[in-house]
Amino acid sequence: MIGKTGTGSNGELNVTSGEFYEENRKMLEIYAYAAISGLIVAIILILLNLRFPAGILLIITAALALYLTKKTVAILRSARNALNDVATSNAKKDNVITDFSHKIREPLNNLVIITDMLLESDLQKKQKDLLETFAASTKNMVTSVNELTMQSAGNLSYESRKHIRFNLLSTIQNTIELYSLKDKANIDFILNRKEGSDFDCFGDPITLKQICLDIFNTIESHDSERPTKVNISVKRERESGIDIIVGLRIQTDKDIILIDEKNFQHSLAARLISVRKGTYIQELGNNYTVLNISLPFTNIIPEPKRHPGTSRTGELFRRDKPHKEMKEIKILLAEDNLINQKITLLTLKPLVNSIDTATDGKEAVDKFSSGNYDIILMDIQMPVMSGLVAAEKIRALEEITNTHIPIIAITANAMLGDKEKCISAGIDDYLSKPFQPSALIEKIKLYV
Repeated sequence: MIGKTGTGSNGELNVTSGEFYEENRKMLEIYAYAAISGLIVAIILILLNLRFPAGILLIITAALALYLTKKTVAILRSARNALNDVATSNAKKDNVITDFSHKIREPLNNLVIITDMLLESDLQKKQKDLLETFAASTKNMVTSVNELTMQSAGNLSYESRKHIRFNLLSTIQNTIELYSLKDKANIDFILNRKEGSDFDCFGDPITLKQICLDIFNTIESHDSERPTKVNISVKRERESGIDIIVGLRIQTDKDIILIDEKNFQHSLAARLISVRKGTYIQELGNNYTVLNISLPFTNIIPEPKRHPGTSRTGELFRRDKPHKEMKEIKILLAEDNLINQKITLLTLKPLVNSIDTATDGKEAVDKFSSGNYDIILMDIQMPVMSGLVAAEKIRALEEITNTHIPIIAITANAMLGDKEKCISAGIDDYLSKPFQPSALIEKIKLYV
């Protein structure tokens, strides 16, 4: 694969490289939109109370997401390795990375938003477990794209998620089941089962699934003619007040480096363990590897029962009220991609009564001139007139009226310097795709 993404003697990306990039980009987009379609149909089936077919569809979609994760990581790593060998033609290199990043972030954003909406719906436990694994797989794809586009800045961030009650053993079991659905899965799992009631805790199950998925992918990438046997066990190592330290032991029957300590930044599992204030110890022996991971979680504390309809959006909405109620504000959404437009509307319509849309920058400027908006959500890459130019024209018009309408850029442009370009054009804030729906709502509340 790296050979296909090679460079010519003059240091420029050759034709074969361009064809390889374009072919794989289209393939990734097709798989991503297939997963999006599966999630949308699952939502419809759940609303119709057809939970059995919805569950089957979620399993198929989650398996597709796992395959998409592995394929995305492989392509991005090959592209990054090849591009790092280019000594000249930096502009060409940056254009290729920027375009790839933008094109793959669009469908990834839709996957993140729809998954988040489904997680907040009234799902059965098994369906929610499947969806959490899907979410972890999607977040791995997001991180892979971030590694390619932001690695030079060294500022990868891991946003905290809502902590929930979950069972450690069933979470890992579910991750194994979903991973085993992959085509040509070459791992034989053994999970040491015990009574699961002792493994209930409070925290973020998706982070735990991300760590497991990354380690499983590392094992899978190890060339071998026979399947790798992976023995997994979980135990409570110690407790301190409301905190508990959970031990996860992963043993393989081959000497595989599960976490490359010399190349720490290339291991998602290692960085997630570090960010979550955990530790790990790795032991390589003759035809075996043992990885012991310790992660902090929270003990279950009895608390008053909450209304089943309580959601992350509801918790955000009950915070200190902004200058205006969300229902009272009027939003202008400038987005040329109709799928992205519809998904953003799905996110906001339950909270906002009045949302107008524009499909290019010129239409956004025209609607701004004739409307009375409280905030503008602006995509950057749009036909006819870009979001940056539209923002500059809106700011010029405001100088005449001595007003200022907040503009938030919602964009797949996430390369170094893109945020600064937005601010320079008069945009107040910046949200790069993919993003959690709650992040968008929080941004809006800051400005209204």
